[in-house]
Amino acid sequence: MGVFRTIVFPALRLVVWAAIAVALLWLAFGRAAGVREGAAASPSAVLEPASAPVVRGDVVNTVSLTGTVGADPSSTVKSTAAGEVGRLRAEVGDAVEEGTPLFTVLVPVEEQAAAPAPAADPSAPAAPAVPTAPRTRTVTVTVTATGPGTLTALDVLPQQEVTVGQAVATVSPGTLSVSAPLTQEQQFRLLAPPTTAQVTVPGGPGTFECTDLRTGTPEASAPAAPQPADPYAGGYVDPYADPAQAATGATVSCRVPDDVLVFPGLSATVDVTAGTATGVLTVPVTAVRGRVDDGTVWVVDGTGAQVETPVTLGLTDGTVVEVTGGLTEGAQVLQFAPGSDQVTDPFAAPGTGF
Repeated sequence: MGVFRTIVFPALRLVVWAAIAVALLWLAFGRAAGVREGAAASPSAVLEPASAPVVRGDVVNTVSLTGTVGADPSSTVKSTAAGEVGRLRAEVGDAVEEGTPLFTVLVPVEEQAAAPAPAADPSAPAAPAVPTAPRTRTVTVTVTATGPGTLTALDVLPQQEVTVGQAVATVSPGTLSVSAPLTQEQQFRLLAPPTTAQVTVPGGPGTFECTDLRTGTPEASAPAAPQPADPYAGGYVDPYADPAQAATGATVSCRVPDDVLVFPGLSATVDVTAGTATGVLTVPVTAVRGRVDDGTVWVVDGTGAQVETPVTLGLTDGTVVEVTGGLTEGAQVLQFAPGSDQVTDPFAAPGTGF
């Protein structure tokens, strides 16, 4: 028993430890080298650009905007005559229409006396001229409202002197509108806007039709007072920001019907549908370089070659775009156009887009 304990068991332990060491060395060096050689000899996958077919479908160009309910601006009435205020014809709080009299202005007008009749005998000496003072008469001019609404201010009093163009009254239309800002992409999609939009006010009445839809740029306001420079402003530009989503300063606005109960300052969703196309050829917007009128796609032929192809474009819903010329149904195009302005978030899950 002493021989086993002092000689045999220690020898067996040494053999076991040696076998473990050899196995570890093979795993660390021999197997890794074999894996690298096999990987270099035969790649496990081949990546090819994704393609999409040209298919027929329906395109509804509905642009959804986030806007705000606001009161329509008041109009300023200006005096159309210079003189002394006579009679006030309206009071603050009165409902007025376009042409409603507000007050009168007494305008003095000078008239020259008639010249003396010529003498019957031309040879007779002319009578000496007698100076005559000009006569003055008063003409009454009525200043009227320039639009319908409520008279909210009347800034004149009887016997007050006014001049032409002087602001003398304010009329509030008492109506509401919904306005929403536009991005570059949305402005291009609304080149031919309709006259109405569907508006939804969260927590308010159901979706209602907003009329008198118009697009444009708000009037420039007075420049703001200069502010001290921010020493911590770094001018950071987001490299993943889509230029098509940049604000343009243009807005969409429409009039709220009189029988709809909403209030200034409320938020609203404005859905503008600017065209519908049914059964037309479509491709993903990511497949096209260019979004309006003309564009370029890359057609994938039977050999896998990519052929740059010009196309003409129609409506888009932001996901697919109508192709009116340049492609046939069933053709394969690159799903993502090379060098397109489509921005992809590198941290987004595959297939989710930006």
